[in-house]
Amino acid sequence: MHSLPGWWSCCCLLLLCSLGVQGSPRASSAAPEQVHLSYPGEPGSMTVTWTTWVPTRSEVQFGLQPSGPLPLRAQGTFVPFVDGGILRRKLYIHRVTLRKLLPGVQYVYRCGSAQGWSRRFRFRALKNGAHWSPRLAVFGDLGADNPKAFPRLRRDTQQGMYDAILHVGDFAYNMDQDNARVGDRFMRLIEPVAASLPYMTCPGNHEERYNFSNYKARFSMPGDNEGLWYSWDLGPAHIISFSTEVYFFLHYGRQLVQRQFRWLESDLQKANRNRAARPWIITMGHRPMYCSNADLDDCTRHESKVRKGLRGKLYGLEDLFYKHGVDLQLWAHEHSYERLWPIYNYQVFNGSQEMPYTNPRGPVHIITGSAGCEERLTPFAVFPRPWSAVRVKEYGYTRLHILNGTHIHVQQVSDDQDGKIVDDIWVVRPLFGRRTYL
Repeated sequence: MHSLPGWWSCCCLLLLCSLGVQGSPRASSAAPEQVHLSYPGEPGSMTVTWTTWVPTRSEVQFGLQPSGPLPLRAQGTFVPFVDGGILRRKLYIHRVTLRKLLPGVQYVYRCGSAQGWSRRFRFRALKNGAHWSPRLAVFGDLGADNPKAFPRLRRDTQQGMYDAILHVGDFAYNMDQDNARVGDRFMRLIEPVAASLPYMTCPGNHEERYNFSNYKARFSMPGDNEGLWYSWDLGPAHIISFSTEVYFFLHYGRQLVQRQFRWLESDLQKANRNRAARPWIITMGHRPMYCSNADLDDCTRHESKVRKGLRGKLYGLEDLFYKHGVDLQLWAHEHSYERLWPIYNYQVFNGSQEMPYTNPRGPVHIITGSAGCEERLTPFAVFPRPWSAVRVKEYGYTRLHILNGTHIHVQQVSDDQDGKIVDDIWVVRPLFGRRTYL
């Protein structure tokens, strides 16, 4: 008689644990969620990624008509992802790559299987070649809580203002938290934007847990390095995404620093050989080489490991990027916006006093980490450094318009000031002649 309550409580505990492992009452759901796009680097293609809670087939149905049947089909694969938390929650991550898309044409799609379909989304295939003018939204440090700039970014996306998103690290704060439920919540949050535009990423320090496993599993970036580093061509630009975090989390493998550096070196050499076709080289990495924020971080009170390398001399990136003539370096991590004068080794290399960003003699650095997050905005040091051109302590994000092979337009949108443009510059470099600084 006394064994029944114990048996019953054991059953209840097992049931609760089972629900906990899957993470929600939707545990048996085969309906896709967390739908997002990325560009796999192959012209005429787009990758669709989504999550289910049970294993199902991976299919995308797509077409040109906003309503009615979707006549085109593409199949893909799924992989189980087990979060490193105590509950060992299991998700199924699906990936399907659409190919032979017509450049610049809008498609309607849904993803899933006969067990459950997503709602319909729309995206516009990227144009091919170098002779068009991509428009991007750039930011880092958004967060699942306090994603201040996201509603405005969503409205921008609905109005067709962008061709792609660059999210420069720090996504959910943190995707692994609460046994990766925070990651699920963040991926649902960004779906209205990320299911309509290629959402291109790089890892930040807040993705670190379990060897960046949530980041690697949830995003589908080009190349074979699990999204830690890769490059792709977009209009007249070659865009390189890399991990600043390999310099800080050395317990995941010191060899990653060398591997990434060698890859960057090779990729930059190729990009320079192709500079007649794609004149601009743009990099994105999470922790900046320079900043003037009043915090304890590595680029204000300490020398940047990213800039100078391990022990101040091994695999530093400033010399490498300077040697190969990187034009624009995009950063986040500091929860503010800061634009630098063209700079190398703490020295300002403006093009001229009147037009500092016309034919600059050093790379231009933009720090854009003020999209949101519960950690709030980061204050600046009282006195700006001589190389700091503009500092904005307001929530917002950056618009980047790669107009052609000679002109790039950079604007900072303030969400605190209802979308006001609080910084606005053109970077101008001649199409022919020397494109490096040495």
